[in-house]
Amino acid sequence: MTEATNSEENPKIQHVIAIMSGKGGVGKSLVTVLLAAALRHQGLQVGILDGDLSGPSIVRMCGPEIQLSMTDDGSIEPLVSEEGLKIMSMSLFLENEADPTLWQGSMLASAFKQFYSEVAWGQLDYLLVDVQSGTSDVPMTILRSLPLDGVVIVSSPQVLAATVVKKTINMVHQFNVPILGIVENIAYFMAPGGEYCEIFGSSSGTELISLADAPLLGQLPLDPKLAVLSDSGHIEEYHSQAYETLMANWLKALKIER
Repeated sequence: MTEATNSEENPKIQHVIAIMSGKGGVGKSLVTVLLAAALRHQGLQVGILDGDLSGPSIVRMCGPEIQLSMTDDGSIEPLVSEEGLKIMSMSLFLENEADPTLWQGSMLASAFKQFYSEVAWGQLDYLLVDVQSGTSDVPMTILRSLPLDGVVIVSSPQVLAATVVKKTINMVHQFNVPILGIVENIAYFMAPGGEYCEIFGSSSGTELISLADAPLLGQLPLDPKLAVLSDSGHIEEYHSQAYETLMANWLKALKIER
């Protein structure tokens, strides 16, 4: 089995949790922000490291003003959302939002480690890391070099998505990092007449929680409100019954009393 070395540590960050999927397009970044916002609502100091360095989207969802600032000792200041989430993202270094990050895997992995260790995060209760999809350099760098308290796995009901997510679950097991829970996104859609529709097929949650040996934290619907809030930079304002359930199970998994 591959051991996580946890060679990189930041004494000001109490807990580090990675949000992973392996499959792109399942809403991993969205779930990262919602989980971070749930912690922030409890009065905790929370940061998000947008580890999807080639396709960053966290800044757009949370809407902070993009401005590069440095501390007196040369450390990079994270961006701060209206709700107080501290965010570090490759978006901060792109002249235009649509500019590609044409870096090889080793360069991305190196940049990621710098974002973790050389950013002026200050005192954080939790740092959530939105991990780039796949099972290559960046995900392995995160599992190998960060002092992770655990991983949250994000999937969607499609058989294809679940198949790819299983690869990530097995990779996390190989690094002996605990899996805290599973979040199933776009699990259903509530039609205007109130009809419950599984538009992407039946849930794969039971199979995934068995493989991960971790609970299902929640199922999020395909919700137009989420799309509007994400595009407008106000995702932290989202509330729904499904989100309340996710938040309650998430806090329970972390042993945080509401």
